[in-house]
Amino acid sequence: MNTHTPNIRPVIRQLGDAAINRIAAGEVVERPASAVKELVENAIDAGAKRISVDIADGGKTLIRVTDDGCGIAAEDLPLALSRHATSKIDGSDLLNIHTFGFRGEALPSLGAVGRLTITSRVPGADAAEISVAGGTASAVKPAALNAGTVITLRDLFFATPARLKFLRTDRAEAQAITDVIKRLAMAEPYVRFELRDVSNDPRTVFKVEAQTGDVMDALKGRLRDTLGQDFTDNAIPIDTERDGLHLTGYAALPTYSRGAAVTQFLYVNGRPVKDKLLTGALRAAYFDFLSRDRHPAAALFIDCDPQLVDVNVHPAKSEVRFRDPGTARGLIVSGLRHALANAGHRASTTVAGATLGAMRPEPTEPRVYQMDRPSLGPRVPIETGFAEMAQDYSAQVVEPAPMPEPETDPSDLPLGVARGQVHENYIVAQTATGMVIVDQHAAHERLVYEKLKTQMAENGVAAQALLIPEIVSLSTGDCARLLEIADDLARFGLGIEAFGGDAVAVRETPAILGEVDAKAMIHDILDELADLGSSQSVQAKVEAILSRVACHGSIRSGRRMRAEEMNALLREMEATPHSGQCNHGRPTYVELKLADIERLFGRT
Repeated sequence: MNTHTPNIRPVIRQLGDAAINRIAAGEVVERPASAVKELVENAIDAGAKRISVDIADGGKTLIRVTDDGCGIAAEDLPLALSRHATSKIDGSDLLNIHTFGFRGEALPSLGAVGRLTITSRVPGADAAEISVAGGTASAVKPAALNAGTVITLRDLFFATPARLKFLRTDRAEAQAITDVIKRLAMAEPYVRFELRDVSNDPRTVFKVEAQTGDVMDALKGRLRDTLGQDFTDNAIPIDTERDGLHLTGYAALPTYSRGAAVTQFLYVNGRPVKDKLLTGALRAAYFDFLSRDRHPAAALFIDCDPQLVDVNVHPAKSEVRFRDPGTARGLIVSGLRHALANAGHRASTTVAGATLGAMRPEPTEPRVYQMDRPSLGPRVPIETGFAEMAQDYSAQVVEPAPMPEPETDPSDLPLGVARGQVHENYIVAQTATGMVIVDQHAAHERLVYEKLKTQMAENGVAAQALLIPEIVSLSTGDCARLLEIADDLARFGLGIEAFGGDAVAVRETPAILGEVDAKAMIHDILDELADLGSSQSVQAKVEAILSRVACHGSIRSGRRMRAEEMNALLREMEATPHSGQCNHGRPTYVELKLADIERLFGRT
């Protein structure tokens, strides 16, 4: 609808600096956490090794960032508050960026919507200070500071009070700031970070000391401090490279999955990013090991020549664009899959923790010891033997496995030696340090599934030609996106080709799927491409059939196994990658350490 007054020509005006900076602040500073991110990244760019952040009222009334970096010279302070003034690039090459900041927007934007004070000192000079409120700057004046920089931001959005209405509660904003600090701290393990809430009851919210040692050890220590011991205990190191891209980090085992994508941290050249391409690649690497309602946990870092990635995509710099997206995606998928395969049969330690927790019900009444129990009168001899008891209890142990030959050392066998079968479904094995309980059906189902996948990879997916090709009409963009991955689809038996205009002809479908609704499949693939930047729709359908075949071809629950069969299953699990989880990401076995078992019985 046209709201202009008829016959009145609109006049083009040059906006003033104050309006320009407030518009920029709307893009750069969405909430207090955004301001913290910009200021802490500036401190990292300044070479700081100690960064301290103080906040009050969720950052709405106070944000103070103190660092021991190189500082800002007194004569440069007014320029630092000028729009598009920066020391990090000269403007000649916007692809050769080695720092977090480069746009020169953060400080003037913050000064336009809040009360900003910068106190700084460079080596060999006196400290100086400058203030700006609502876009109006004061003169530079002397100050007291030993070294580095202190930036204090008070009353955020006081100059744009309408923005305050869109902020959440103090608790929610403080949590968002904590998340930002943790995310930045993960990428800088050699830097000390501290976050304090100085509102009414001052307290330290988050604190990590600088790590030492090589990069992978330092990163592991920092991830332990930020994500917890459980994550690092169940994470696999990643270190691989391809075509100028270097991928490092830690990825958790499939059995350490999460109910939401809250433990996924992705970085490009040390910069935290939220990129659909990288998130889709992470999902693709795990999709064969997790059900759709579970999400992998990982902290992954891609390092490359700045010329290979464009970070000047969005003012908040949270999105990136790779020169070759396929290489970045392939590096994550292949790197993670290779690392998960090398993990072999390993399952997460949290599985044992959950098992032990289930074995410890809360006492509902005081414990009664045998000596305190009332007498039941004279004991009556019971003639019932084990044969009769076996009829009343389903938890019987059948055919105990014989002791191994003397030359077999149980300590050399990760899953131990079978000692028996319980409920005709669970194999109980003894290891050098405890015991293992194996779900025979889930374990064998995974083994059969891996064999079927290997055969499919070697021989390809058989395709069946359609008697009459199905023509699917699409938009121009969808048609182009689909034809770009035609070769990948052909590997899984789905043959498509252009059919003039904006249509494709589906000529072949995977034979293993039987009768297929080709049009629905094409639209499912396009939905995945739009959502994740890639599609595993056809592969997922093919492998779902293989999984179903594996389920029917595996050892069924309720079948009694001989000792040699149980031990053969354990040995095959040890030799097969991914055998620690079933086809849906659930564990195939639980390992209990002897010390944990002894604690259950109070033998500590």
